[in-house]
Amino acid sequence: MVPASAPALAPAPAPTPAKHGGLRATLFINGVQALETTAIAAVGNNLITYLVNDMHYSLSKSANIVTNFVATTFLLSILGGFLSDSYLGSFLTILIFGLIELIGYIVIAVEAHVPSLKPEACDVRGSVVCEEAKGVEAVLLYVGLYTIAVGSGCLKPNIIAYGGDQLSCEGEANGRRAKYFNMAYLSFCVGEVIALTLLIWIQTRFGMDVGFGVSAGLMLFALLILTSATPFYLNRPPQGSIFTHILQILVAVHKKKLEHASNQKMLSELSENTSRRGPERQSLSYPDQFRYLEQGAMVEEESREVEQLKLVIRVMPIFGCTIVTNCILAQLQTFSVEQASSMESRVAGFQVPAASVQAIPYVIMVGVVPLYVTVFVPLLRRMTGKESGISQLQRIGIGLFVSTLSMVTAAVVESKRKAVAPQKLSILWIAPQFIIFGFSEMFTAVGLLEFFYSQSVAGMQSFLTALTYCSYSFGFFLSSALVSIVNLVTKTRNQQGWLSHNNLNEDHLDLFYWLLSTVSFLNFFNYIFWSRWFKYHPSQSQG
Repeated sequence: MVPASAPALAPAPAPTPAKHGGLRATLFINGVQALETTAIAAVGNNLITYLVNDMHYSLSKSANIVTNFVATTFLLSILGGFLSDSYLGSFLTILIFGLIELIGYIVIAVEAHVPSLKPEACDVRGSVVCEEAKGVEAVLLYVGLYTIAVGSGCLKPNIIAYGGDQLSCEGEANGRRAKYFNMAYLSFCVGEVIALTLLIWIQTRFGMDVGFGVSAGLMLFALLILTSATPFYLNRPPQGSIFTHILQILVAVHKKKLEHASNQKMLSELSENTSRRGPERQSLSYPDQFRYLEQGAMVEEESREVEQLKLVIRVMPIFGCTIVTNCILAQLQTFSVEQASSMESRVAGFQVPAASVQAIPYVIMVGVVPLYVTVFVPLLRRMTGKESGISQLQRIGIGLFVSTLSMVTAAVVESKRKAVAPQKLSILWIAPQFIIFGFSEMFTAVGLLEFFYSQSVAGMQSFLTALTYCSYSFGFFLSSALVSIVNLVTKTRNQQGWLSHNNLNEDHLDLFYWLLSTVSFLNFFNYIFWSRWFKYHPSQSQG
């Protein structure tokens, strides 16, 4: 642990904007993000098909394996953000964990290719009970998947934060940064489109082993691009462990050594003292929330650490409200793919792989995001006076409401699909729920990333950006828990739970979707309360 006075917290030499950082550097970073997204999306979004058909796991068990894998990936973003801010810096963190992710792809590609490392071929939808993966087969599967999870999870928040860092020395940084976050999301969408079309087609046509191998190749290419642009990057030094600082403040507050610690005049004097240490160590003026924590600044003679603690507490309710939306995303990557598998997949003479329906919203977003940035943002800017058109919290709120509509649509379509079974609906029927959620994601994800980054103080950019991905994690874990709870509660002596069958025609997925719709709608009103309670930092942007 690094004490508050450690040399590691000293300010770095002033960067040279003409040589380091800027939009040129963000182009390379966005390229890395697009390639890494393509690699892992091709694995995660079609993983349930591989687990059912090749590893012979049941549908519900496969869905939980997928959600747990994705949830763990996003949860580990907290570790990546912490290591970057505290010890390694963004560049080294991206490089190290990018290599770890590459190793994971190689492991699952080898297992998928070697017949002796997986169960014998078997028709899981036939009358014969297929033997599921176990022993060495299962161990290799989990080792490969969770190596990918460690690498990708620790890498993701640092790519986003590293891009934001490149613009910190430019004029009109807030406006450029808002545009960058939209372009970063566009890079993500491009990666998803390539993964869910070309790479899924490769997996379907040439086998999962070839598909996993292509993911490995893309990850290697991403690392080559990252290192090739090293001279252009603006690198900020790590600031020391934020958890050490926060613990020091909590201890100081608990001791209550000074009776007048909340005196704003004394805090101003303290701010003048800390300002002599350079811009990276300056304290920010306090919002009028959690004032009792300021006595910790007087005891430890540090106001920046108090601000870090207050910031974490203030953003937690906003973070919590986005978890339900990401629980909905989990359904679109698991059960909705199985929905597509039970529909007529031939469209205009072309066979559409079930997993590729997930590309629909991203294809649309590739066109919508540039339109939003170039047309709607300037229009809204003239109306509201805000640099990004609407505030970050308003953008998040719009996304949360739209996600509810996605689940309502999914429930209606599933009811229709079951009503006409055994006849098959066209796979195009499932498109609306993905399209609607795509708009939800554009508002929620980008708004949340920009919100966390813009409200962060020095030494917390990667950590707070990681909270966006942590929300995905909790959403997928919540999905797994809900599936298990719903199956348990709805199970009777004569009937299995809503989602316990391997046949969607016998399950009650429509009722599960209606349940999620209700939860999401209630969560929207919960968000309204907390967004009105939240106070933007006086010295930070509201978007």
